[in-house]
Amino acid sequence: MAHDPSLPERSAVELRRLIGTKQLSPVELLDACIGRIEGLNPGVNAIAATDFERARSSARDAEAVIMRGEPLGVLHGLPIGIKDLQDTAGLLTTYGNVRLRGNVPAADNALVARLRAAGAIVAAKTNVPDMGAGANTRNPVWGATGNPFDPRLNAGGSSGGSAAALATDMLPLATGSDTGGSLRIPAALCGVVGLRPSPGLVANDARPLGWSVISVLGPMARTVADTALLMSASVGLDARDPLSYPADAAAFSALPAVDLSTLRIGTTEDFGLCIVDPEIRRVFRERVEAIRPWVACCEPVALDVGDADRGFDVLRAESFVAAFADTYRREPDTLGPNVRANVEMAAAITLADRAWAHLEQTRIARRFARAFEQFDLIIAPTTPVTPFPWTELYADRIDGQAMRNYYHWLALTYVVTLATNPALSLPCGRDEHGMPFGLQVIGRLRGDAALLAAGHALEQAFAATPALRRPRPDVGALRSPRPELKAIVTHPPLATAAAGSEGGLNAV
Repeated sequence: MAHDPSLPERSAVELRRLIGTKQLSPVELLDACIGRIEGLNPGVNAIAATDFERARSSARDAEAVIMRGEPLGVLHGLPIGIKDLQDTAGLLTTYGNVRLRGNVPAADNALVARLRAAGAIVAAKTNVPDMGAGANTRNPVWGATGNPFDPRLNAGGSSGGSAAALATDMLPLATGSDTGGSLRIPAALCGVVGLRPSPGLVANDARPLGWSVISVLGPMARTVADTALLMSASVGLDARDPLSYPADAAAFSALPAVDLSTLRIGTTEDFGLCIVDPEIRRVFRERVEAIRPWVACCEPVALDVGDADRGFDVLRAESFVAAFADTYRREPDTLGPNVRANVEMAAAITLADRAWAHLEQTRIARRFARAFEQFDLIIAPTTPVTPFPWTELYADRIDGQAMRNYYHWLALTYVVTLATNPALSLPCGRDEHGMPFGLQVIGRLRGDAALLAAGHALEQAFAATPALRRPRPDVGALRSPRPELKAIVTHPPLATAAAGSEGGLNAV
């Protein structure tokens, strides 16, 4: 397999098996991934800072460990991309923000440290919106990330760089984070898998509000099995995160087989609240009809999500104040308009508003819990629109209706954030524009392993159906550099600011 340029196209599970059986050198795999990055990244701009020299040293060390016959971690020798909101020791971590364009952390955050301990080799950082605030990955430090299926379009965010890198097979694994949909939306728009875990399952020592459940860290990959592999190395207690708790990593490393015919699935196009484009509704209905014959039942579920829009406004603004208020007072010009808009929203929020929002979130969570007494899964679309040009900061209108703010178009995902249930964005064919369509598959709270197992069964069924299987981009069309993506992206005036959702310093 020497110098095989197709190596990065293999699944992470297969690559790890080959490494463990001494059929593949971590050095060979890393070199193949670097070659892929150098050949394709100029066409999509998914990768921010790189760490190739140190990664090669780590790969040589990993190879030596194998040859000595020592025990290997579950990610041993696998290159990984780390979202540029997550601190990496000795590697530039900018958060896509001009104030931090020279920031080189002294230590890894808890997740990165855990992944390195499992044998992963940090190869690069993946692009994000400025401070993660936006479901459109563009910032004034690294520029914009284009969608691998059409680089003129939005790759989603805030984990857009991770999603685009995975879709083009630059790396087998990548990290993400999610407040209002930042793992799920780019996964859906780029045709890969993203899991928003139950709060506390993946420890986050950098979350400013230690007890807040709306921001989580999580895995991204190209298949459910690869996502579960990364998840198995990510879970566990960390005393610095008061929400974290001990978890059985083995539950993710060996997913049980699921008989689709036993599953009871509830369906919803809009949670009774979200504005969704008619095209997306049509595609979702087609997917429901395709799934229906495979399962025990597949029927609409009624979920009263109350005033989820207002509830998310308040809880989101609270997290932004916690993360950015000091910077806003001292250096407001260094914050992008999305961040400033969220901090300014908080000025009008009272203690009574905060109490109401927490009560409303609790009511929503309990209604989801009741729904899961009847269903094993709930499915919905992940995004309400097909990808739009990355030059448009956000979807300002859907189905003829104006959005209230720059993240209102993400209601399909932030409703689930409020419920706190784990949610998987699963590739499910293409939409009517030929772009990837992501199915949002929601499981029981803390039932993350069961959700992944069911998602794997669905994925296998999709793979046998050409119209439903995971789409792949034409990488040949990406070999022409697109300098417009690397150009410095400036922010518009605050009055017109926007960009899909995600906020919070470390988890969006």
